[in-house]
Amino acid sequence: MKYLCLIYSDETQWPKLPKVEADKWMGEYMEFTNSIKQSGHYVGSNRLQPTQSATTVRVRNGKLSTTDGPFAETKEQLGGYYLIEARDLNEAIQVASRNPGARHGSVEVRPIAEVPQP
Repeated sequence: MKYLCLIYSDETQWPKLPKVEADKWMGEYMEFTNSIKQSGHYVGSNRLQPTQSATTVRVRNGKLSTTDGPFAETKEQLGGYYLIEARDLNEAIQVASRNPGARHGSVEVRPIAEVPQP
């Protein structure tokens, strides 16, 4: 079964990190990525641009509207994701718990609803 691991953190903290600390975190993400590739859990991943680059789209009564930025103000922002393959939710949680983002923010684990194709 596939699970989406959504990584949330306070994006305002990243620019404040000393280069040595930021490089350390990125190295840990690379190690995590390599480990789940080797274990067969890895399906895909991406880091997202900061929230100020987001556009929220709504259609109400057939009328399109857009808003710069995310829909809601929050303490933590979605910064990236991993799509993984796991036997069950427990295994997905174990994989997500090794993600460096779980130590400085949170990782939401959500099962993918696979829709049968006609």
